[in-house]
Amino acid sequence: MGFLFTSECVSEGHPDKVSDQISDAILDEFLRRDPQAKVACETLCTTGLVVVAGEVRAEAYVDVQEVARRVIRRIGYTKSEYRFDCDSCGVLSAIHEQSPDIHRGVARESEEEQGAGDQGIMFGYACNETRELMPATLILAQVILKELADIRREGRVMPYLRPDAKSQVTIEYDERTRRPLRVHTIVVSTQHDEFVLPGDGLSEQEAERRMQERIREDVRTILIPRVKARLERAHDKLADLIGDDYILHVNPTGKFVIGGPHGDTGLTGRKIIVDSYGGRGAHGGGAFSGKDSSKVDRSAAYAARHIAKNLVAAGVAEEVLVELSYAIGIAEPISVYVDTCHSKHPALTGLTDGEIARRIAKLFDLRPAAIVRRFGLKNPIFEATASYGHFGNRPYTKRETFYENGRTVERDVECFGWEKLDAVDAIREAFGL
Repeated sequence: MGFLFTSECVSEGHPDKVSDQISDAILDEFLRRDPQAKVACETLCTTGLVVVAGEVRAEAYVDVQEVARRVIRRIGYTKSEYRFDCDSCGVLSAIHEQSPDIHRGVARESEEEQGAGDQGIMFGYACNETRELMPATLILAQVILKELADIRREGRVMPYLRPDAKSQVTIEYDERTRRPLRVHTIVVSTQHDEFVLPGDGLSEQEAERRMQERIREDVRTILIPRVKARLERAHDKLADLIGDDYILHVNPTGKFVIGGPHGDTGLTGRKIIVDSYGGRGAHGGGAFSGKDSSKVDRSAAYAARHIAKNLVAAGVAEEVLVELSYAIGIAEPISVYVDTCHSKHPALTGLTDGEIARRIAKLFDLRPAAIVRRFGLKNPIFEATASYGHFGNRPYTKRETFYENGRTVERDVECFGWEKLDAVDAIREAFGL
């Protein structure tokens, strides 16, 4: 037997993710109207109430209440019995102007010399376990919840589903090669209607038992087969990891009717491991959602992922961790660190990780303004990142609406540009591969 590793994911209906999505949707609305907007937006969700707070500097007005309700409606909180629904919840805004002390550190006469919006450390990670160059445990946990959300929206085979859900996947790895061997355990916890009620001789305990039996059987015979079929349609070898011998836990504590912001208060930025690499690699501690790209917590984390992914794709190593550090008001990173996790290409055995980091620092412009320009981070592209992870998604282009000088215009914008493998050739040339 090898070793076990586990990652978790949460659905878009999880209260913390509701908060993340509202914060990023508000950020996007400011960017539609003012690409230079500086935004730090935090959201709290609880029973019947949304509170939005933060700091903004922008030449724009955004209807915070309308944006919050739209996001909540899209997620699926549309019924009063949830004790949190898009039409009846209160929405309070406590947004005020960004501190001039912070603005002074970020703004420069030359945009290229824009200072970092804060100090901090940011990590990027990649490995060759999956085609996304992400940990297999996290990708499978995400796919389970994406498929569960599709089933919920279809409303046919599991009509009792509610928006809040969590998944967890444990994989057994080969001790020597560190390759994934098989799915060991799957945990699915999903909020649901109370579709079996006590009465007419049926006790409360028996009603709950019948509900849980139905949900567990549906997860086993409907959800997991659909997950495997989804992977197989995409010709994804992760489907082969799901055999018939995995351990399955469904709603381990029993009934899960009370959920969402009514069951647990949600806060922006409280799911940073779910947002990143599922516990693999490292995390600098800074959340992403609700922050415009002058905050290097977000933009530099995207740049670090881009570097790590392209290093793995170029064959420099099978697994790479990149750390960037910044000081507020200073454009150039304070340090660039690379860890190839003892998995370097045989041709690079004599090259230290320190030398790899020095070459990377020369190859990539890591000033905040350059990162923003490279990935189009002044566009309204962030709401899409606020559920099911910021990394491992395929880049795509979409048509977006902007408001300029009192008129509406449409432009194509690129989403998840930091996932592009557009630096592979340059890296191979730099390392002679």
